[in-house]
Amino acid sequence: MSDRAEMTAQDTVERVLGLSKADGCMVIADEKTSANLRWAGNTLTTNGAMRSRQLTVIASVGGATGVAAGVISRSNVTADELESVVRAAETAAVSSGPADDAFALVEPGGADTATGRRWDEPPAETDIAVFGTFAPALGEAFVRSRAAGRRLYGFAEHVTTSSYLGSSTGLRLRHDQRFGSVTVNGKSEPGGSAWVGAATDDFTDVDVAALDADLARRLDWGKRTIDLEPGRYETLLPPTAVADLMIPLYWYAGGRDAEEGHTVFSRAGGGTRLGEQLANVPVTLRSDPAATAAGLTCAPFALTHASGRTESVFDNGLPLAPTDWISNGVLATLIHTRSSAGQFGAGTAPPIGNLILDGQGQGRTLAEMIASTERGLLLTCLWYIREVDLETLLLTGLTRDGVYLVERGEVVGAVTNFRFNESPVDLLGRLGEVGRTEVTLPREWDEYGVRTAMPPIRIPDFNMSTVSQAS
Repeated sequence: MSDRAEMTAQDTVERVLGLSKADGCMVIADEKTSANLRWAGNTLTTNGAMRSRQLTVIASVGGATGVAAGVISRSNVTADELESVVRAAETAAVSSGPADDAFALVEPGGADTATGRRWDEPPAETDIAVFGTFAPALGEAFVRSRAAGRRLYGFAEHVTTSSYLGSSTGLRLRHDQRFGSVTVNGKSEPGGSAWVGAATDDFTDVDVAALDADLARRLDWGKRTIDLEPGRYETLLPPTAVADLMIPLYWYAGGRDAEEGHTVFSRAGGGTRLGEQLANVPVTLRSDPAATAAGLTCAPFALTHASGRTESVFDNGLPLAPTDWISNGVLATLIHTRSSAGQFGAGTAPPIGNLILDGQGQGRTLAEMIASTERGLLLTCLWYIREVDLETLLLTGLTRDGVYLVERGEVVGAVTNFRFNESPVDLLGRLGEVGRTEVTLPREWDEYGVRTAMPPIRIPDFNMSTVSQAS
């Protein structure tokens, strides 16, 4: 079987497992297809479709001092190359030291059995036809924008990945991940620049006319400019900006690092802040592998290509359960592999591929929150976010594509862009209002695979530390 086209993902997994001489072996075969559109100046410029295959082989080898793991990932491996990849993984395992995350491989029967029953089905695919309703609507937006003197620039992408996970324990699991995103910049003179984005599973639910209307409204707001000095301002953050702040909080919620005293979730004097009230209102930050809302679907089992501080290749195939990280304002769970959970006497809680922030009840929409604002700032989005201090999770970043001044319930103009300095953990303790949760697309972290639903929030004293030249 030397022709790559004849080798299915399932064939690949079985052949790798058959070739393995290691004490334990795990295989992940990812079949990926994608389609995209790009446009500039109200004109579609490019479109394309791609197909790729990635193979990850994880070999585990026992020794006198413990179990070691070797991981090799390669793209577009042919049948003739399989054995060399398997041997490379085994060599990597033998030459590495004992793995501190070592654990018995997951046995069959624990994860969602439906994924196993679909093992023999061909991979899910996408192509340019996914834009069948989106593209004509985009064309209509181009016409409106030309007539109004606006220019639209943007990118739409749909990606489908079928992941086949097999192990020497007999585990056979499969997950299809579909995810799409659209980002649009609008520009006009005067009016500056504005940005909108949306997450979707299949583009049938993307309302292009609404996105275009939102851009037009913001560009109209930007026709008047107002200079403001740096300082602390009452600020409304839309769901996309909230997502870009909550995702780093989630990434740094590792139990091992907290226990070792390295993060904002470490307790002074030792231990962690589990059980501590973090938020001044009863918000819940959670992940749900069973979520079915478009833009939130994710794998129901651990699917890990490399070990890290918060995830372990040994946990591949472990069933995932709905998890509250913060429950009614209280730190409830930290991320733990099975190994770190055992080491620190905690519950196993692997990372999950979505993140949801809920307030009490439905909350108000962003528009309703604007209407009740006496004086404050309205952000569009955040970008270039970086960590400053992990012990407080202080972040710095920039506002971009529109910061607007609200007075007596009306947006009266665009103001200076700023650099901000804030900790998302500290922000939770200063919430002035939590709005209605909705599926959103983070701007800074949209390529990192965390699907989000967030509310708009009001912060009474958001720290705009310096003026930025970002537009």
